[in-house]
Amino acid sequence: MELQALPSRIGQVRRIISAQLRYWHLDPLIDQAALGVTELLTNVLRHAQPDKSCTVDIELLLDRLTVSVHDHDPRLPMVNEADSFATSGRGLALIAAFSQSWGVRPSGPAGKAVWFTLAAARATSTLPPPAVYGSMTDGPFGSVFLSTADLAAVPARSAAVG
Repeated sequence: MELQALPSRIGQVRRIISAQLRYWHLDPLIDQAALGVTELLTNVLRHAQPDKSCTVDIELLLDRLTVSVHDHDPRLPMVNEADSFATSGRGLALIAAFSQSWGVRPSGPAGKAVWFTLAAARATSTLPPPAVYGSMTDGPFGSVFLSTADLAAVPARSAAVG
């Protein structure tokens, strides 16, 4: 979903992500995903330049939910863990504390994507997990290779918010 990171839009994105996670039967992840996307969008609102436009993506792949926010500012964020009593500047440290993994992927001079993952075990899944071949060592944006037969046999389990 493309948007301007404004306070009114952040609440809308939280509701959209919550609805999508309910649809995917991932209700236990709603609070963490909503908190994480709020922190990432707040960082865009406070720090991104030259503009506040960004894209929010959520992806469910196998048993991992990835939430990412892409903005146009190439500057990489910094984690502030030094002051445990600080009232601001600790969003990425908070994300690091509750997520399975997180990171930043530069997009050259065009900006960056900040992402986090959550374990997404489904309680009532009736589908067998799809087979995935390739390396998963590069984080959630690593290369995954599926054959044409694999793609035809796997039901869609990933969707962008929007």
